Amino acid sequence: MKAAARALRQIRAGITRLREPRATEPTQRVLFVCMGNICRSPTAEGVLRGKLQHAGLGAHVAVDSAGTLGAHAGEAPDARAIRAAARRGYDLSTLRARQVQAIDFERFDWILAMDSANLDWLRGRAPEASGSRLGLLLDHADPALLGGSDAEVPDPYYGPEAGFERVLDLVEAGCDGLVLRLANPWAPPAPLNRR
Repeated sequence: MKAAARALRQIRAGITRLREPRATEPTQRVLFVCMGNICRSPTAEGVLRGKLQHAGLGAHVAVDSAGTLGAHAGEAPDARAIRAAARRGYDLSTLRARQVQAIDFERFDWILAMDSANLDWLRGRAPEASGSRLGLLLDHADPALLGGSDAEVPDPYYGPEAGFERVLDLVEAGCDGLVLRLANPWAPPAPLNRR
């Protein structure tokens, strides 16, 4: 417990490299979900992976993404998402879309949707005995960083390239809070589903 509290203090103090725990298997698993798994959720996957590596937690948290629809299965993320992420140092180029599967509710500790429509879809398919924590990514963000927007990451697919930058702003805010939560799994749960 003392080690977790110390790690949280170090992260809050801006110390970016934590001592690696000895575990070789991930101790926590996170799945991000949007509709097609080509814009928002792969962006969140790439951002969280980068932030976990930076915090020294990359080997201890498994991260994946999926879509509620399978129309883009096997495809790379949208080229605009790849370009926007690359400008901030995140590599999405190797990611491939997939659809959420029933086994995901058993494999992942956290299943975080980008918006309420996808969260509702997940809730409708989650088995009652699922141990996964379902919620919205932005429930983990500092509200002051959201710039007055609600707790949803908007779909940038049909809009201009600037929409992908806004997605990155929101996803980074959510992932910052999520890294703190993952670094201290003994802390009281973050309030999920503000609605």
